[in-house]
Formats: sequence, C-alpha cells, structure tokens
Amino acid sequence: MDLATARQHIQGHLERMRALYFKPVFDEWMILAPGATLGGVLAYAGPRIEEFRKNLPADVNPLLALVAGQNLEPGDFEFTNEGGGTRHDVLLKLGPSSYLVCNNTAKGMTEIRADPRWLKAQSAFFDLSEKFRADPLVT
Repeated sequence: MDLATARQHIQGHLERMRALYFKPVFDEWMILAPGATLGGVLAYAGPRIEEFRKNLPADVNPLLALVAGQNLEPGDFEFTNEGGGTRHDVLLKLGPSSYLVCNNTAKGMTEIRADPRWLKAQSAFFDLSEKFRADPLVT
C-alpha cells in the first residue's frame, strides 16, 4: 500500500470509530517511520501541529516501553493505559518500518474503554489493522 492510500484508510476508519462511539475516539494520529526524512513523521493530523514534534519522544514513550522486545508484524497493535493527555494511546504496525500512533488528547484508554460504545468502535480499529496485515504500507 502507498502512503496516500494508507492515509485514506486511516482517516476513514477513525471516522467510522467516531460514528460508532458518538464522539472522536482519537483526535490525533501520525504515521511514523523511524529513520525517514522529516524526523520520521510521514503524516500528522491533530490539534497540536505546532508542538507535537518537540513532545513526540516523551509522548510515545509509554507505547515504546510496551512493545519493547516484541516482534510486531504489519497489522499488530498495542493499546496502553499509560497514555492520557498528550501521551499516545495506541500503536499499529503498518509496514516493515512504519507505524500508526493515535491519541485522544483529552482522555486515556481507561476512560475510553469505560464507555460501552467502545466495544463497537474497536471493531473499526480491528478492521483497519486487518487492512495493513493484508497490504502493508511500503515507505
């Protein structure tokens, strides 16, 4: 899959999650490819356009600690309860060296999961992960 198609899938599935949850589940997302140009950020959508890069190392740290030592394949994902605020809530491996990182800048996963509508919304996220399992992002 190319980057433009990946962005369309991500935006569409996050919108589907919003519709099922009746409010945005994640209001910020980015595609990261460590070692790529632009500091490894291939795409960004969210409210912190001016400041997200300087906070990225600290914001993504809970997820990196969670997946350290794991051999993730495209389509694999992990949610952390250590997110919240600007710290990122979920990491999805998109391709051999690329990841989707999503965040709710107002709530953590514990609060998101407390809403019964989360059960329906998470199915849209799972469908997104399966898109990348079947057709990984090539960067």
